[in-house]
This record gives sequence, C-alpha cells and structure tokens, in this order.
Amino acid sequence: MDDAVLLEALLLSLASEESVYSRWCWSSGADLAHHVRELATTAEADWAHEAVVGATGPTTLKEIEAALRPVTRDTAAGLMVNLSTDSLVFPGHPRRDLAQARRAVTKAISILGPESEWFSNIDGFWKSGRAWNPVTRHTFDGVVAGRGAGFVVVLLQVSED
Repeated sequence: MDDAVLLEALLLSLASEESVYSRWCWSSGADLAHHVRELATTAEADWAHEAVVGATGPTTLKEIEAALRPVTRDTAAGLMVNLSTDSLVFPGHPRRDLAQARRAVTKAISILGPESEWFSNIDGFWKSGRAWNPVTRHTFDGVVAGRGAGFVVVLLQVSED
C-alpha cells in the first residue's frame, strides 16, 4: 500500500466526529503552522455552536508557531494516542480502542521516519496534568503536528465544558 494512502487511513482512524480532527499532506514541512491553522479553522467552524461567545484565539501563523513546542517522537506518540482516545475535558471516558490507536500512531510516526520533527501545544501527559498554549478559540484544545519524509500530519482535539 502506498504510504500516502496508508497515512490517510491511519489519521482518519484516529479522528472522530466528536471533536478530533486530522489532516495530512505532501509538504516540505516549512509551512507546518499553516497546516495547524487550517485544521484549527475547520474545527472552529464545526464547533462554533459550542464556543464561548466572544472567545478569541490565535489568528496568525506567527501566533500558531509561538504556541507549538518541539517534542520527541515518543512524546508525540503518547500525546496523539491521548488526543485520539481520551477527552481533554472528561478524561477517563475512552472514545475508541486504545490498542488500535497505539498501532495507528506507531505506524503513522514510522511513515514519517526517524528524522521526523514533532511539535505540540501540550505540556505534559494526561496522568501528570497538562497545560497548553491555545491554537483555537475553544476553551480546550490540543494538537500534535509532525513533518518528515515529505509529509505533514496534524491531529487536533477541541472541546468545551
């Protein structure tokens, strides 16, 4: 199976109609913040009815870039599994099979290769508490973005309480 086709299927398996969004594209990776912003815009439009009236968030690529911090591949993998399977607002209520999410994340990360670079707006894993720099206007959001092997991938969860 072609890597692009497989990557698309893997990312779709991690996303949900509830509040988790994914995207991939061919790219040199220099425009990572652009891809995060495009996915955030989609999520904001889908969740407009849930947003706090008057809430604002980053609107420029510079603001998105400032929200993203480099993370290791292992950290990116753990965060992607958490974003796919667990709610930012109500942790402990799994949305999908944890083993399937781990397999999908492991394969997606392997497609991007060992030299891939990973970024997130989340500081810390679920169990140890977390903080984040927003990439949307929603009360809660978490994103992991990676680039490598000519691909960019983004996984984003938004939520409100």
